[in-house]
Amino acid sequence: MTSPLFIGSRIYRGSTYGPRHPLAIPRVPTVIDLARGLGWLPQDRYRTSPRAKPRALQAFHTPAYIAALQKAEAEQNVADDIRDRHGLGTLSNPIFTEMFRRPATAAGGSILAASLLRDGGIVYNPGGGTHHGMADRAAGFCYLNDPVLALLAFRAQGLRRMLYLDIDAHHCDGVEAAFPGAGDIRMISVHEARRWPFTGAFADRAGGAALNLPVPKGFNDSEFAHLRDRVILPAIDRLDPQVIVLQCGADAVEEDPLARLSLSNRAHFDLVKRMKTAAPRLLVLGGGGYNPWTVGRLWTGVWGLLSGQDLPDRLPPEAQDILGALSSTRHRGPVPPYLVETLQDAPRHGPIRPEITDLADAAAQNVREWRWSL
Repeated sequence: MTSPLFIGSRIYRGSTYGPRHPLAIPRVPTVIDLARGLGWLPQDRYRTSPRAKPRALQAFHTPAYIAALQKAEAEQNVADDIRDRHGLGTLSNPIFTEMFRRPATAAGGSILAASLLRDGGIVYNPGGGTHHGMADRAAGFCYLNDPVLALLAFRAQGLRRMLYLDIDAHHCDGVEAAFPGAGDIRMISVHEARRWPFTGAFADRAGGAALNLPVPKGFNDSEFAHLRDRVILPAIDRLDPQVIVLQCGADAVEEDPLARLSLSNRAHFDLVKRMKTAAPRLLVLGGGGYNPWTVGRLWTGVWGLLSGQDLPDRLPPEAQDILGALSSTRHRGPVPPYLVETLQDAPRHGPIRPEITDLADAAAQNVREWRWSL
């Protein structure tokens, strides 16, 4: 495979976790519409995501949990004991019409991506990135854990140097819980400190498999670039991974309502450009992101870069109409024009604070000691 591929599905169109849930907003449909409106998504680059079957999901998730998730969708209800055991029917992970089919489709997309990448290339599955899902429990809006299923699929192909890189505002607790002490997987997570799920401290190494980089509120583009150049890129050079799985959550940008970081989408774009040639195989996933305008712009820009497009300074009228039609119960007042008229944010540079330089220095030392234990 040579041309980058985009994995999507109609199931995301009109599907919602509920009118007041943070995931009431359209995300993947906005990306598909913008990419097609810009001429960036010809049919030969698009693949329809299959729905993963229970047996495939049980590569990580327990049979009891998968059965409970399917039953909850069929009955649109859960008993108290199932809610307590499996985390279904909660405020974060509510009952909704496609509560099995939608996450199973996202998981099927990431498993398909691993198959498409067998001989190398780039695949984008923006519906994926559900990194909080546990083997026996839903958590943090995530019913299944497609990054784990993708990594297991790569492992089944015989790959033994796999890097999972997560730049979502929230720590990837479900992925870390799946691979403690793994000799063939290394995980790097840049996330907001002291934010849900309140895991991912720097001292947490997951048995040597993880490097956690918790950052303070107000984390800016200059600070991200410092961690990128001082820690992330040297780690990739040292590890020489056969595959990189990049979880590209959009909730670390300044306008997101569920985090307090201050990145522009250019921080993500700069990293994505560098990841294109960093390993023979690259799987890029979505993840968090709860402002419909910033998610749509960021994830569309990611696909543009992966597919070799030049990102425009100003969007054409057709694309502006797509963004202009969005709404969110979490946004009051007029929408800033740049969220409708442009794809790229203005850079959000700032001082590199001592806590960032100290974190980078300590992490760089860990990187120098990192090696595969196969």
